[in-house]
Amino acid sequence: MATRRTAEVRRVTGETSIALTLGLDGSGQTRIATGIGFLDHMLTALGRHALFDLAIEARGDLHVDFHHTTEDTGIALGQAFARAIGDKRGIRRYGHAVVPMDEALVEAAIDISGRSFLVWDVRFPRDKIGEMDTELFEEFFRGFASNAGLALHVTQKAGSNNHHIAEGCFKAVARALRMASEPDPRASDAIPSTKGVL
Repeated sequence: MATRRTAEVRRVTGETSIALTLGLDGSGQTRIATGIGFLDHMLTALGRHALFDLAIEARGDLHVDFHHTTEDTGIALGQAFARAIGDKRGIRRYGHAVVPMDEALVEAAIDISGRSFLVWDVRFPRDKIGEMDTELFEEFFRGFASNAGLALHVTQKAGSNNHHIAEGCFKAVARALRMASEPDPRASDAIPSTKGVL
């Protein structure tokens, strides 16, 4: 784990253009500009609580809706995470967190297994937070998990306020990511699997 785990991704499609840099061994410094204010707020929280250094500049077809920009940002972040984590030697692999946000409570569990899966058990009482469709959070995390090569479970335990539920999701995932991706001081440079590869 002597090398600094960083990655840079540029993703350009007919719908979006995204430039992203990620440092897993950072201090939570973020610079986020997606054109979607609430998504910027959530990604800032993710970087801060995962202690990832994260810079994202995204331009998308927001005149259509926020779907493409949100999903493609998740995809780009997942690609960057997969590159930065490398062969996964010496990491803890598993992470979990339960985060309260006032009346909301969200649990996230992660396995950096190389096998992508998302289980999303989150219910928003209203369809929007400001101008953002709440269904897009699932799309973001699906794009992220699919491209990061990890199994991600996000489960809402309680909550009635959309903002608190969404923020609980991002902070719980951030804390679980931090735990799972951290070096395990007892593992040396071992791959955390009986298969010898992840």
